[in-house]
Amino acid sequence: MATIIVGMADLKVAKAPDILTTLGLGSCVGITLYDRAKKIGGMAHCMLPTYKGFEGQNIAKFVDSAVIELINQLGRMGVTKAALVAKITGGAHMFRGVSQNNDLLKIGERNAAAGLAILRQLSIPVHANDTGGTHGRTIELDMENGALKIKTVGLGEKFI
Repeated sequence: MATIIVGMADLKVAKAPDILTTLGLGSCVGITLYDRAKKIGGMAHCMLPTYKGFEGQNIAKFVDSAVIELINQLGRMGVTKAALVAKITGGAHMFRGVSQNNDLLKIGERNAAAGLAILRQLSIPVHANDTGGTHGRTIELDMENGALKIKTVGLGEKFI
């Protein structure tokens, strides 16, 4: 078993018995896709909602293009889109002391909304959503069972 680290603006795929993890989700979102039958999944750590207008840049940085790339990479491992379930985390409001009414600073909220929108558009069911708030998160996806461990600064751990 290996623990595979997914960096910021990065995505990776793995199969059981490995674990995918990403650290420091603040306004970024972590999106996981998982095939229960094959015990294969992927994780993306995305910083911005949409690739539109940023063509030519790292696709893992953007929610919409990262999800599509995860599906493509999982497909090369024999996973069909119909077999996938998703979980989404992060998207916190990290600008303490700054009004959440400023749309420019609602990047976490916009990232989470973009994640839910692309998954809905691609007909991938979202089995869990732990987004928002004002705390950073670290997540671990266990390829054996699809459990997503969330460690939230100051709030402990939970599984979704």
